This record gives sequence, structure tokens and C-alpha cells, in this order.
Amino acid sequence: MLWGGLSNGLMQLMGAAFGIVLLQYLVPEDYGKVAMLNIFAAIANALQESGFIAALCNRREATQEEYNSVFWFNLLVSASLYIILWFCAPLIAQFYGNDELIPLARVLFLGFLLSGFGTVQRAYLFKHLMVKQTSICSLTAMLISGVVGVVLAINDFAHWAIVLQAVCFVFVTQVMAWFFSPWRPTLSLNLAPAWKMFGFSSKLMLTNIINICNLHAFSVLLGRFFGDHTAGVYTNARKWSDMASSTINGMVTGVAQPTLAQVAEDTSRYRQVFRKMLRFVCFVSFPAMLGLGLVSKEFILLAGGRKWEESALILSLLCIHGAFVPIMTLYSNLTISRGRSDVNMACTIGQCVAVWIGLILLYPYGMLPMVVYFVALNIVWLAIWQWFAWRLIGLTFWEAQKDVVPFLAFTLIVLGLTWWLTRGIENLWLLLISRILLAAILYGGIMWLSGAKIMREAIHYILNKNEDEAA
Repeated sequence: MLWGGLSNGLMQLMGAAFGIVLLQYLVPEDYGKVAMLNIFAAIANALQESGFIAALCNRREATQEEYNSVFWFNLLVSASLYIILWFCAPLIAQFYGNDELIPLARVLFLGFLLSGFGTVQRAYLFKHLMVKQTSICSLTAMLISGVVGVVLAINDFAHWAIVLQAVCFVFVTQVMAWFFSPWRPTLSLNLAPAWKMFGFSSKLMLTNIINICNLHAFSVLLGRFFGDHTAGVYTNARKWSDMASSTINGMVTGVAQPTLAQVAEDTSRYRQVFRKMLRFVCFVSFPAMLGLGLVSKEFILLAGGRKWEESALILSLLCIHGAFVPIMTLYSNLTISRGRSDVNMACTIGQCVAVWIGLILLYPYGMLPMVVYFVALNIVWLAIWQWFAWRLIGLTFWEAQKDVVPFLAFTLIVLGLTWWLTRGIENLWLLLISRILLAAILYGGIMWLSGAKIMREAIHYILNKNEDEAA
């Protein structure tokens, strides 16, 4: 988890650097146009992957025949979906009332077509906990695609810079996955093994699609009812929130399911491992995400200027949601590793339905009430995930609170003190740096003085790794 977190952190720092440059050359409308299409590309990608990465991971000894079957299945599905969406592009543009989206959609959708070539390679890396190699894939793709996006933006390609950057990222990721994965397909076209796994993986696929609808609800509704400017304002805020939370979330998605699957037969041991993961996630996620929310206005103004100021308040609210996203991901992986993809699907569907109903009812009142509702609902929904955890592994609500609440309380105290001590600083750069440094020092100090076991274990692990590498 530490390796995954550090590598994901480096990738997000690279993404942030490229993103700041893009903000200087692009306007909200550019981001809005792409945001309105992302839900279609994401759903197609989920259909193409079909939950087989998790399905292959859950099999104790996946065979060459099973890998090969999934490879050809994914390739056929991705090609078919791309052809369908190519012809549907005019309908999508008509829905939003913007004909510029037709060529934009047809190029953006190339991403999931390319992704079909590397699904099995990525599954192999994931199953064998090759986190280092996976990180190198992502870092290389981020670097190359970031340079492509910046060069295009500087040369006035506007929204095309974002689209081509996204396609380039997918392409490089697949190439790198092929480089690191030793598995290679054969020409034997037997889809029967993939079909046997489809009963389990299809539930994950449907769950992923529901999650996508949940995450992209704003982009669709804002683009449809308020236009690309408002969609772009929200998308910019969401981009920075997601970029930060995915650093922590990457720790969870990279190791949680394969690790929990290894201790699935011992419920007591499983519960111990899960609780340690939960404490570590809270230890990192709360200060990182809520801290970003504290400096959101200074960050947005310094990174993009006054034209992006509307995104600042939205970012601060989304950071509250982002602080709890890795916890929800961890609970989701719990249900999957226990072989209960049906539970994962049911919980996700209920959450998505509640999100869409609320947002549709609230859209006449504007974007801000919609964001507040979205954040509050996702936090409250954790209680339902916890109920399922109690049913599956016997984790009580009180035990979960003991793992979560102390880190949240300490974080709120630290951020409150930081805000009060720096409230008189007017220079944006000085205010941003002061709040980051002061919050980091206070949080580290409180964690150390309170005897937080997870912090001492993390430091001990890092120091021992350094000693082992030096030896």
C-alpha cells in the first residue's frame, strides 16, 4: 500500500503539473465539452472490461486458456462498441445541442477501443501484485500524454488537447502493460472459459457502470441543462479532487482485493487485515483531502487565475467527498473478495439511484445545492456499506468507528487551528504555503504524541525498507 501510494502520488503530481499548465491556455467550455462525453466513453470501457480483471484475480490458478478467452472476448466487445458509438455520435451531440461533439466523440471513444488490447495484461499485473510495474506503466503514460496535451494546448488546439491527451494516455498504458506482462495470446478463439466467469464478472461490470453513472451524473445534467461553461467549472473542480483522492484510492485498488482474497478462509485474520487497511486509509485520506479543501481557493486562483474562481467552492465541497472515497472503495473490495459481487452491485445501484433522483429534483436550484446533496449522500451511504461488512465478516459499527473517528477528529482539529492561525495572511502564495506546512507539522505532531500505531508502523516499515535496500 505504501509503494502504491508513493507511486500514485508521483503520478498525480505529474498530472497536477500538466493540469496547471493546461488551465492557463484552456477555458471552462473546453473542459465542459469533453466532460459531457466522458460518461459514454467510461460506460463503454466498463462493458469492454466486463469485470474480468477482478474475476481472473479471484481464481486461484488462472489458466492460459482462461486468459486467452478473456483477451479475445474483450477485443470483440470493444470493437463492436466502438462501431456502435461511432454511429451514435450525432445522437449524443443532438442530446446536448452541440454539433462540435460529433468528431470529438469519435476520437475520444478510441480510448476504450485501445484499452481492449491490454485488459488481460493489466489483469496479470494486478493478480500477481506487480504494483511497481503497474506504476511504471501509469507514470510513463502520464508523462508522454501530458507533454502531448500541453503542446497541443499551447498551439491553440483547445478541447482537442484534452481529448488527444486522454487517448494517448490509454495507448501508452497498453503498450507498457504488454512490455511488463509475460503473458501472450494465441490464435485459439474459444470464448467458453470467459463465459463461465461471466456470471461473477457481469455483476462487477454492472456495478462499474452504475458507479460511472454516479460519478458522471453532474457532467450529464449540468451539460444538458446549464451548458458547457457550468459543466466545465464543475469538471475542473472534480478533476483536482479526483486527482488527489485517487492517490490514496490507488493504494486500495492496487492491493486490497488480492490481499484480502489471500486471507478469505480465516475470517478473524481477514477482519484484522481489513481494519488495518481501514486505519491506514483514514490516516492518509482525511488530512490530505480535507487539507486540500482548506486551501482550495488559493490553489485555484494561483493555478488558473480568476477565470476559474467559480471552481474553488465546488472543489472544497468535493474534497469532503473525496476524503471518504477510499473508504468506500475498501468496503467495495471487501464484498468482492468475499465472492459477493451481488452485494457490491446492489449497494452501488441503490446509491446511484438515490444520487440521480436527488440531483434531478435539485437542478432547478442550481449547482451548489446539487453538490451539497451529492457529498452528504455519499458519506451517509457508508453506513449501508458497514452493515454489509458486519454481515459478511462480523465487523461491528463500533469497531469501524474506533478505526475511523479518531483520525477524522484529529484532522478537523488540526485544520481548524491552521485556519485560525493563518486567517490574517493576505498574500496568496504565503497563505497557501503556510497552511500546508503548518497543517502537516500539527498533524504529524498530534499523531506522534497520541501514539498512533499506524503512523509508527509506517515509519518503521519505510526505515527498514531503506536499510534492507542499502544492505
